[in-house]
Amino acid sequence: MSWPTGTRALLLHNAKARQGESALQPVRDRLAAGGLAVTVEPFENLPEIARDIARLHREADLIVVCGGDGSISSAAPAVIESGLPLGIIPAGTANDLARTVSIPLDFAAAADVIAAGHRRRIDVGMVNGHAFFNVASIGLSSELAQKLDPAIKKRFGRLGYTVAALRILAGAKRFRARITEKGRSTTVGTYQIAIGNGRLYGGGNVVEEQAAIDDGHLDLYSLEMRNLWKLALMLRAFRSGTHGAWKEVRTAKCVAFDIETRRPMPINTDGEIVTATPAHFRVLPRAITVLVPAAEAEIEAARPFPLYHR
Repeated sequence: MSWPTGTRALLLHNAKARQGESALQPVRDRLAAGGLAVTVEPFENLPEIARDIARLHREADLIVVCGGDGSISSAAPAVIESGLPLGIIPAGTANDLARTVSIPLDFAAAADVIAAGHRRRIDVGMVNGHAFFNVASIGLSSELAQKLDPAIKKRFGRLGYTVAALRILAGAKRFRARITEKGRSTTVGTYQIAIGNGRLYGGGNVVEEQAAIDDGHLDLYSLEMRNLWKLALMLRAFRSGTHGAWKEVRTAKCVAFDIETRRPMPINTDGEIVTATPAHFRVLPRAITVLVPAAEAEIEAARPFPLYHR
């Protein structure tokens, strides 16, 4: 499909992103060539995104977010409320949502996807009222999100993540948590609990081998090894989503989870700390419409709408 001439696109741009304002010009040109009338609204912090969408969505026919996974997740509740489709210009470090739905990482090519107008409905994960598309986690990755200097992240990208991760792993300790699903509770000692909504996270790791961003479920894993060095042996399994085959990794699939810890612990959703335990996780099945390449739209057409059981 394509857009009628004059269709209004509200483009939200992270003014602090690694790419400058000049990087937006090819996006504006490609959208305009596709018949879209573009209004650019810059933002400097994540809470601004939802407020801007709530304020301006009545003057738009679609929302476009130019930013990283955290920016896109911050926009999600307001986009859902607006009922408008979402276009993505991936301007982050990992861009896992874009990779999950095959959106090109090149700005101009991503704009072409939006201009083409093909759609796919995807799930949205929620934790304590905050949205996430990829993964929400407690433990190691939350410490990483807290300790990664934004200036280092902006300058060095993934290399900055690697340096910070090595520092955190050197001093990591297990914590106790209670995991509840379908009314059954289990207490565990773990280094990290991660709950995935989509398929990819952390720059290309796979949440679970069979996970899909429109399967109507959340996928949990918990790292319960005694010695953290064993993670090095599991790296290939995390890239393929087969880490659940290791006896030290607990896995579960459900539509809702509750996590409690002895003391409040921060929760990292798509790279941003947004809330803390105790936490209630749930999935909103196919809650948002994303503009995707034609092949991704065909995936939705071929997939039956799932039945959800609690």
